[in-house]
Amino acid sequence: MKNKEKTTIRKIEFKRTESIYLIIRGVEVGVVAGLICSLYRFLLQFAEDNLIKILDYIKGNPLKTAFWLAGVTAIGVIVSFLVKWEPDAGGSGIPQTAGEIRGYFSLNWWRVTLVKLIGGTLTVFSGLSLGREGPSVQLGGMAGKGAAVLTKADKTTQIRMISCGTGAGMSAAFNAPIAGTMFVFEELHHGFDRALMCMGIVAAVVADFISKIIFGQDTIFHYDAQRLPLKYYWILILMGIVFGIAGSCYNRIMVDAQRLFKKLDKIPQSVKMGFAFLVSGIVGLFLPQVLCGGHRMTALLMQENPELKTLIILFIAKFLFGVFSFASGAPGGTLYPLCILGAYLGAICGDVSIDALGLAPELRQDFVIAGMAGLFASIVRAPLTGIILVFELTGDMNSLLPLATVSLISYATANVIGTAPFYSILFEKAVERTDTPVVNAKDAEKVLQTFVIPLGSPLNGKKISEVEWGKHCLIVSIDRNEKPITPKGDTVLKEGDTIVMTISQRRFQQDLNRVYALINGK
Repeated sequence: MKNKEKTTIRKIEFKRTESIYLIIRGVEVGVVAGLICSLYRFLLQFAEDNLIKILDYIKGNPLKTAFWLAGVTAIGVIVSFLVKWEPDAGGSGIPQTAGEIRGYFSLNWWRVTLVKLIGGTLTVFSGLSLGREGPSVQLGGMAGKGAAVLTKADKTTQIRMISCGTGAGMSAAFNAPIAGTMFVFEELHHGFDRALMCMGIVAAVVADFISKIIFGQDTIFHYDAQRLPLKYYWILILMGIVFGIAGSCYNRIMVDAQRLFKKLDKIPQSVKMGFAFLVSGIVGLFLPQVLCGGHRMTALLMQENPELKTLIILFIAKFLFGVFSFASGAPGGTLYPLCILGAYLGAICGDVSIDALGLAPELRQDFVIAGMAGLFASIVRAPLTGIILVFELTGDMNSLLPLATVSLISYATANVIGTAPFYSILFEKAVERTDTPVVNAKDAEKVLQTFVIPLGSPLNGKKISEVEWGKHCLIVSIDRNEKPITPKGDTVLKEGDTIVMTISQRRFQQDLNRVYALINGK
């Protein structure tokens, strides 16, 4: 017991002099996450390139086609056994990683990494409409955990390294270090932590650097920027409303499809997944553009400017196939596919607006980019991440104002409708299987957590002694206007205060949820 108390005291004393340590840890996470996620990106690119070659090779030959369909069905069975061996590697992996950070799960980092690499590659090779970005978030998180475990880091550092690994994973997948860092705060932690910010930025930048060494420095989307005249910005407001409604519908349909797929519990998972892969093989024969994450759809949209009818057909096909692929539970993400859906819906809105109002045809690409950010904001409910992500994908500063307009209106519309954010829904479903965090009592220790009291918090103006924090929580420091305050029972809390608290690992997720509820008044 004394050793644990000394460990906690050392953490508190070390907190204000740890910048160099955080930078070193950030580099460590960035290197490992960058290498693993770049490997995953290379494998998926290799798989997709060879998938296209195979489809061209078997085209028009019934015997070769039959062998190919039998092969992808067998691959689906193999993937189902991989996911059965390590269930936490199924799907995108973002909800499972969030559960690890919040104390619900303790993922096996090397098994998740192995299954994600193999299963994700086989899934893309078979053509399912799933991307690399969500899995890269989980792979980055597991890389961070692996580095923490192998270096015997304390639990506080381990959680930080997992969190920063997720941002590094997104950075390596999208070449978007700022969006990767923002994703950690806006989607995973729902708050700000300076120590996490320091480590996270370093990890994301290092991972991005490694990715660019391997894949080059070009942005994922290349287009000539135009500027929509300000008098037509009312179109963007209407777009925001449309995208808010579309995002809410997307969330409901995706979750309902997954629920329906799981209700078929009398059918073995291997049969269901094999069937899903068979359907993917059939889709590839007739509509190869909608396969995988959507890179071919991107090239088609940006280079060939398809007509409105083609846009609508591909949008509907990509959406339906994406719903089916996600419901199967195969390893793969939805972030890039949903960006493609947003791009196509934006192109549809752009064509309608251009034809109706006589706008310059060159403005279509501005609608495409705004559509990506708008749908991301309404589905994920992380508008800042969406705006920054699309900005980094395109590298165009002039697009920020239309991006922000569509994203914020879309975000507000989805909130008014009331549909929960996509990854929040998946997170709640993921934690239904457990009521307590997976922690070995012998290994339990205190975890250092940072909270910021927001504007409008019910804690504003209250004394520390007046709040029921819980017996497993202890406030060890308060930062106010860059100055440390020693917490006492009669210390009055104020908006903007940064609270540093130790929480018992044994009841980490319950206590963490309670503190968030106290701070936010929920």
